[in-house]
Amino acid sequence: MDQQKIILDIPMGERIRELRIQKGMKQTDVITQMQLHGSMMSRSTLANIETCRRNIKASDLTIMKEVLDTDYESLFETGAETV
Repeated sequence: MDQQKIILDIPMGERIRELRIQKGMKQTDVITQMQLHGSMMSRSTLANIETCRRNIKASDLTIMKEVLDTDYESLFETGAETV
């Protein structure tokens, strides 16, 4: 039970989705850029991350930061408005 609280602590997927939309990017745009940076992430994996059904790997988070042209602080923000 304690582990579940940690996993659900920050809605990382929702924040990734918000940032992606703010950048005017489709999921396929993000995946293309992720793969060009060496990630093996698929569009369905991104969809699952954005809906909080799956956690993002630390290595993919590093690449996501670059693809979305943001910083870690922005990725970990909570209470951000959805565009």
